[in-house]
Amino acid sequence: MSLQPAGEPALKPLGEAPTAAIVTASYAPDFERCRLLCETVDQHVSGFSRHLILVEDRDVPLFRALETPRRQIVSERDLLPGWLRPFNDPFSLGRRRIWLSLRTPPLRGWHVQQLRRIAVADHVSEDLLVFCDSDVAFTRPFNCTGFAENGRAKLFRSADPLPPGLHQKWSAQAGRALGLTQPSARDYIATLIAWRTDATRAMRAHIEQVSGRHWIPTITRTRQFSECLLYGRFAEDVLGGQGHIPDPHPLCRIHWTGQAPTDEGFHQFLSEMEPDQIAVGIQSFIGMDPNRIRRLLRQA
Repeated sequence: MSLQPAGEPALKPLGEAPTAAIVTASYAPDFERCRLLCETVDQHVSGFSRHLILVEDRDVPLFRALETPRRQIVSERDLLPGWLRPFNDPFSLGRRRIWLSLRTPPLRGWHVQQLRRIAVADHVSEDLLVFCDSDVAFTRPFNCTGFAENGRAKLFRSADPLPPGLHQKWSAQAGRALGLTQPSARDYIATLIAWRTDATRAMRAHIEQVSGRHWIPTITRTRQFSECLLYGRFAEDVLGGQGHIPDPHPLCRIHWTGQAPTDEGFHQFLSEMEPDQIAVGIQSFIGMDPNRIRRLLRQA
């Protein structure tokens, strides 16, 4: 059953050729990984109008090196309210950043990257937001219009149940922000996904209508949140699936944990990609050198 707020318009079907913007939230330590992503986007990806890279304002000059006629570097100052500001974290001797305000608990960079991804919907005209993490590299041709089918957007929904621990806490927080009383066992987290731009705006409006306050302090109340679970639960538990098609197939094969693979292990990793997977992701905290990833991809 849909819980769509009264007066909120229904989502219109997407056109036969929906437009798409690729969106990547990044930061300075991931710059070289983001450079590799951009190279592989330019080599393999079509069906998008522009690629937006969302970064903290102080990182904008560094990321300008990646700009092209279709790639734009966007400062978070143009996306987030002025009352949320970054500072050096004194407890890390300035190595880490912390975002402070009177409306939210202290936030880290991974929290704010999620907020940027939600906020960017107010600044684009494209039908689809194709979110791609900066530690992803495309390996096969892909057209972003593949995220749409019969006027609806493909919503990644894992075939596996929601993992215990943090994922369940993130899902519960999404439910609270959306005014839902029933828990969900569905997992919507992946590193290459698409959202409808109109549904993202509607999600923010719904959160503010339910909570009576700005969407950012609502979803960051506990600091344990996931934008993927928030959008997935909105699309299915609030909109009743309107405008979306659940899709259990992850497009990106991810090396999540452990040590950086050997050269042989990396090629084995590539060989185990599913036929419909078109990208790989080596999580940045594994510490695999992006230049080594680039070399191994060229050998594949």
